[in-house]
Amino acid sequence: MARKDDLYQLLKPVVEGMGCDFWGMDYIAQGKRSLLRIYIDKESGVLVDDCEKVSRQISAILDVEDPIKGEYTLEVSSPGWDRPLFNVEQYKAYIGSIIEVRLQAPFNGRRKFKGLLAAVENDEIVLQVDAEEFIFPVETIDKANVVPQY
Repeated sequence: MARKDDLYQLLKPVVEGMGCDFWGMDYIAQGKRSLLRIYIDKESGVLVDDCEKVSRQISAILDVEDPIKGEYTLEVSSPGWDRPLFNVEQYKAYIGSIIEVRLQAPFNGRRKFKGLLAAVENDEIVLQVDAEEFIFPVETIDKANVVPQY
């Protein structure tokens, strides 16, 4: 399997060349068959047609470059309402929102936190959980999602 950074460098220009923003990606190894999920976004909103076109183009690039060994499933979708957060700029855009965070390693005996994203300073987020404030470096976060407020 190619490094995630290598996949990002390979696929980001393809997505952007098709008029979409490359929001992020997940690569999940699942035994014999892995999952590569690409998230795309557009200011006007992502349509199924956008996902289909980007999927076809990415699939063709992956077939030629062959960066992933073995079988895998490719999914292309919008980030959705519970959008995952992948980088500092995305965290900054959601200051004031409720987010869920799963850390790579336990902090104070736990890995999962849910609270108000109060600030982003340098490469760290400030998360208010009840009456406590936690500061997490972005690189220690395994997964983070915006919690939709209905």
